[in-house]
Parts: sequence; structure tokens; C-alpha cells
Amino acid sequence: MSTPPPEFPPDPSYGAQPPGGPLGPYPPGFPPPGGQPRPVVRRIPEDQPFVVRPNVTKRGLVFLGLALVLIVPFACCLGGGIASSAATGRESFLAVVGVFGCLLAAVCLPLGLQLWLIGSGGPVLALGPAGLWIRTRPTRGQAIWLPWEGVAQISRRRWSLEKMLVVRPRDADALRNLGAYTALDTGLLSAFYGSGLVATLNFADKSEADILAAVAHFSAGRCPLT
Repeated sequence: MSTPPPEFPPDPSYGAQPPGGPLGPYPPGFPPPGGQPRPVVRRIPEDQPFVVRPNVTKRGLVFLGLALVLIVPFACCLGGGIASSAATGRESFLAVVGVFGCLLAAVCLPLGLQLWLIGSGGPVLALGPAGLWIRTRPTRGQAIWLPWEGVAQISRRRWSLEKMLVVRPRDADALRNLGAYTALDTGLLSAFYGSGLVATLNFADKSEADILAAVAHFSAGRCPLT
């Protein structure tokens, strides 16, 4: 887990303390504003050394497959009941197909909307020598920047089909004043994963091993990774 990914050879400077104020180093364009909230952007910048984007195709196929497993038996039972009262075989067939189509649409429309929201929000995580950018909302691009020294712990947690990289900031107030919807999302995520700052590991465009290696490489021992 401490081996850097192939595209990032070891650099002695990563182990050194980056320059910055008492709150830690800040990314370009965000000077240390002593006591001010952490930098928040509408979308994670993609010019970082290591960027993780959501794999919408993989997520869509997995959840569509799960939906079909649940829908097909139910559609057959319900469609069979309707078909038994049909006058002809053609009407029976159309009844089963109609029920299946309605159930599939009821599942696919919200699933497609969710996938679009996740994909249109840009990257979910970006790492650099000074710190990391991570989304504050799973279906929006809004993200917060934390220096490595401002991260209390990075861990992995799984709930249902989702495996997450969980980032716990040292400052408990880091996510305050980011809006009511952000507060709702972070509250739900905290209930499941223990923190409101999470990034997917199994539905990303990079493998879990590469992401963990990059975290260990860029953090350079400045925060625990479990």
C-alpha cells in the first residue's frame, strides 16, 4: 500500500513538510486565511497529480443487473396474474411485457438520473503533495480541500455494494456552512461510513490498489491510512 503508482516515481520532496500557514498548506489561489473555512469549489480541479473520476458505466451495469434480478420474478408473477384473465395468448404476452416495461422504467429513470448527476459532477477525489480535494456531496461536484496535516484518518469501509475511501478531517467544523443539502448528505454519509467525506473505490476509473497507493505516496505518513 506504500508503493507509489507507476506514473508517480518516488520524489524526496513528498516526505518534506510543505510550506503553509498554521492551518497547513493551501492550493494555488487559496492563500492561508488564518481561521477561515477551508477552500471549497464547485468542481474538483483536474490538473492535480492524481485524479479519480467516477466510473458511471460500471455502476450502471451493476445496478441495472441487480434491478433486473429483482424485477423479472415480480414482473412474471404480476404479469402472469394479469395474463390469466386475458382472452388470447397475444394479450397475455403483451400484459407480461407491459408490466415488465413499466417496472423497468420505474427503476431505470431514477437510476439514470442518479448516474447523470454523479458523472456530471466531475472527479470524486484528487491528490497532491500538499493535500487532497474530495467531494462534499456524492451527486454534486462541490468539493473541499484539506491539507494532509488536516486529515485525522483515512480508511476503507463497505456498505452494501459500495466500498468507500473515508476521509475524516481533524477539524470537526470543516463541513459547516456549506448549505442545507450538503449538511443532509454528509449527515447520511456519516451514519453509514463515519464521515461525510467519502470517495468510491469500486466504482472509480482507477483500481482500489492504485488509489490506496497514491494516498500513501502523497500523504507521506502525515495522516494514518487504515
